[in-house]
Amino acid sequence: METPSRSEADDLWRLTQEPGLHQRWDLRFTRIEYLPPPDGIDDRQQFRYSVSLLPGLRVAGTGVCAGERVRPDGTRTSVLRFGSGQRLSLIRSGTGYWRYVPTPAGIRFLTGYDYLPGWGRLGEPADLLFRPFMGWATAWSFDRLRIWLEDGIPPERSLRLWMLDAGLRTVAATPAVPATPAVAATLSVGAALAVAAILAIALVPARPSVPLARRCLRRPPDRLSGTCPADPPPLAPPLLTPAAHHLLAQL
Repeated sequence: METPSRSEADDLWRLTQEPGLHQRWDLRFTRIEYLPPPDGIDDRQQFRYSVSLLPGLRVAGTGVCAGERVRPDGTRTSVLRFGSGQRLSLIRSGTGYWRYVPTPAGIRFLTGYDYLPGWGRLGEPADLLFRPFMGWATAWSFDRLRIWLEDGIPPERSLRLWMLDAGLRTVAATPAVPATPAVAATLSVGAALAVAAILAIALVPARPSVPLARRCLRRPPDRLSGTCPADPPPLAPPLLTPAAHHLLAQL
């Protein structure tokens, strides 16, 4: 997944690598914090993440920054591993990377990740819905970050703008919902609003200041930028999916 940004590399690095700033724009997390350095020779930065689902209901996990790479052309790559032992978490363990590629117009920001679902036998069926949502949330968050960098709109404000825009677009699309007696008898008010929301997303354009997932590229235009980094530091990974093992083998 990729978003191009007309911004400085150092500004993008800061907003993505500092936990207090990262948690402001990334919809997938409510809180991210660095943990104290562990005892021993392992000096890799560890962190804790969490997301609040409902008041008093939170899913949490931990991760480690597995390494960073800098190429002669200024491309930087940050690799991490994450996981959760919490039974409520659908993500059991995984790995991913962020890549920062300088361009004449600014910088390309890319990510790739994979994970092993939890929940036992229910994990794979549930992941059929959860994984696309995570992809959408990642893309939406990347565009939210881009707007912060390029337009100076804080993430908290862009979220409010998105909610307002979604409401207005739903209202604008409501007349497009068929209003024949047969349809009226079949659709409840909630279903009609759901149809209107879908039509709004598909037909009514959003303002440039409103984050949109579809502005992000789901696949990088060149294979090299979308390839995982090489030469990983030695790790003791938890159980991962075959795709995640392949990802780690090429780090």
